[in-house]
Amino acid sequence: MNFRSFWPYDFPASVVVFLVALPLCLGIALASGAPLISGLIAGIVGGVVVGFLSGSSISVSGPAAGLTTIVAAAILDLGSFNSFLLSVIIAGVIQIGLGYAKAGTIGHFVPSSVIKGMLAAIGLILILKQIPHAFGYDSDFEGDESFFQMDGNNTFTEIINALNFISPGALIISTVSLFILILWSSSLLQRYRIVRLLPAPLLVVVFGILLNILFQYVAPYLAIQQEHLVSVPILFGSEQSSNIFSFPVFTEILNPKIWIVAVTIALVASLETLLSIEACDKMDPNHRITPLNKELTAQGAGNIISGLLGGLPVTSVIVRSSANVNSGARTKASTISHGFILLIAFIAIPGFLNLIPLSCLAAILLQVGFKLTKPALYKLMFAKGKSQFIPFIVTILAILFTNLLQGVFLGIVVGLFFILKTNFQKAIISVKSNGMQLIKFAKDVSFMHKAELRHVLREVQDDTQLTIDGTKSNFIDEDIIETIEDFIESAKSKHITVEVVGIKINQSAL
Repeated sequence: MNFRSFWPYDFPASVVVFLVALPLCLGIALASGAPLISGLIAGIVGGVVVGFLSGSSISVSGPAAGLTTIVAAAILDLGSFNSFLLSVIIAGVIQIGLGYAKAGTIGHFVPSSVIKGMLAAIGLILILKQIPHAFGYDSDFEGDESFFQMDGNNTFTEIINALNFISPGALIISTVSLFILILWSSSLLQRYRIVRLLPAPLLVVVFGILLNILFQYVAPYLAIQQEHLVSVPILFGSEQSSNIFSFPVFTEILNPKIWIVAVTIALVASLETLLSIEACDKMDPNHRITPLNKELTAQGAGNIISGLLGGLPVTSVIVRSSANVNSGARTKASTISHGFILLIAFIAIPGFLNLIPLSCLAAILLQVGFKLTKPALYKLMFAKGKSQFIPFIVTILAILFTNLLQGVFLGIVVGLFFILKTNFQKAIISVKSNGMQLIKFAKDVSFMHKAELRHVLREVQDDTQLTIDGTKSNFIDEDIIETIEDFIESAKSKHITVEVVGIKINQSAL
């Protein structure tokens, strides 16, 4: 942690991440059927605990939208949120075990084109999902990433419905907020030091609150109602404050359902974390590489503590992480600070937080989304050729019309197809000249190259002096060797002379 960069870079970034994380923590808890405070606890633990233990300088952890369906189903199946918290703790222990078992290396096998497609898809989803909130239509929860929504609509029908329920006040606030964000990041204002130090999202939030208060006095028909404002639970002074916290029930440790849920959470949360960390490393302007096994243990510790305190499971989350990077964060001080700001604000000023219009937060997320899916990225991937562009586009479309994990899996499948195709094309080289022919293995050959080798051998003409050279290969599959031996046997009748170099074959075949 470089404290010289804290005030000019990391602290302003932490404020932005706090403003992005606040509605997402609450929205994910609401969609999961869990107490609202559980989302805030997860956000605080993800920032402070995971942020401190993580090997990533820019990743931000917290409750993830990808787990909402799993969490909601688990709470219903287990019968109580307290029982579910025990599953979160066990999931954390499993993640620590996965970290020590070096399972994090799985994350290195995701193609770069898929990671870039994931980032672009998240950007598109942010834009599409925040349009209704910018209009003042908040039927779907903040942070939803799935195409099919819990309110019965999908990403596109939600936008159509929002056009029928536009709140003029919310639209004014979101439009002006977006204008301020764009103007604040322009070169015209960035040359002034005060502009660089003051986070534009913080200015937008203050503006949104003041403008809504003005509406209440000057134009009540424009005032935004409570259901379209942030809703943070009041810790002190309310009738529900004495029962606001939940704690795990350890007496159900032998319940097999608890363990099934725990394993499910551990696997899904770990996969989402590894994908997010890979994406963060791609976005990192300093090109730092995060130790993935250490990240799994950090996430595991975070889930243990979150479960003990009554919080939702945590993962590394790409939306908050991208907001962190785009806001100029340089060290993990930003991640940790955002967790402390979330804690302090929740304890000290929940009433003030409940004045924030969701529409001005939507403007902030719209800007984050655009930075993730800029047109220049599509042009760059197209210029790299179809082996990069097709997996990139497939990943985007798959995530957009399903969800993050399903979309990434489909993108990986398409990416592997192009990898295998490239591998086939370059593994076996055949050259002919004046009754002589050379078949050379340019690299390692496996059973998957058997069909190509058989095709090349079938094309060898009678009375040819053939040389098969495997000196460049460190590994030649047994299936390939048998194919060569079978060809040698049949070549005798065609008067084909075969010389084998660098390949150990049965001498009787010669």
